[in-house]
Amino acid sequence: MTEAIAKGEEVLLRQACDKFLAVYSRKAVAAAAAPGRVNLIGEHVDYCEGFVLPVALPFLTVVVGAYNNTDYCHVLSILPNGEEAKAIFPATTASALKPGEPAWANYVKGVVANFPDKVRGFDVVIVSDVPMGSGVSSSASLEVAFFTFLEALTGTRVELVKKAQLCQKAEHEFPGMPCGIMDQFIVTMGKKDHALLIDCRSLESTHIPMDSTEAVILVVNSNVKHQLTGSEYPQRRAQCQEAANKLKIPSLRSANIQDLVGKRS
Repeated sequence: MTEAIAKGEEVLLRQACDKFLAVYSRKAVAAAAAPGRVNLIGEHVDYCEGFVLPVALPFLTVVVGAYNNTDYCHVLSILPNGEEAKAIFPATTASALKPGEPAWANYVKGVVANFPDKVRGFDVVIVSDVPMGSGVSSSASLEVAFFTFLEALTGTRVELVKKAQLCQKAEHEFPGMPCGIMDQFIVTMGKKDHALLIDCRSLESTHIPMDSTEAVILVVNSNVKHQLTGSEYPQRRAQCQEAANKLKIPSLRSANIQDLVGKRS
């Protein structure tokens, strides 16, 4: 997996750097990348404080850029189908950020707004081959890649668990998606030939070896597109929390058979 990621990153990085030079007439000075993910065990479990077992994928989001000596951030995103999307918003040194249009830029703005330091104006190119709307965490890949880019640009480093939490917070606040911690966690901490067992209550994690000579993970494209902010995902999370509230427990992770039998109607 790592070799595939390395080769893919090299191609995407060159594409992003070439595009940056062509658009902004100078070279990028900072770059970062983050993968997509697939989950092996534990669906709709992370926001219930349960256990999940995701693995990083050899698909990447690459971000390159540089300061532009203005009070504005210019973002150019090259989509997997080759289309381009642009967004401009104020630097956090000049103004507080708020969600807005275009909707996709809220993922970037949320990360900038939640970055520990104020960020000056910058120019950025984003290139990704993570399939969008396919359940492989293109949004978390973008968030973590952009956060890591800001670390490289500013010199400010953030501990990995905290980084995942800040990216999750960004998605809650700006796109308005009440996601659990799993996606940002695995995208931040994925490791070669390993799945990642995450305790979503304590945020403790263990890398689980997966011998690539004996196991193959087959990810199938169902061609069913989804958009989490407009899907039933928020409803499912609310229903799980409603059930926990009726059981008078903080989350369904804490439920036992006695709790369920006691509330049987």
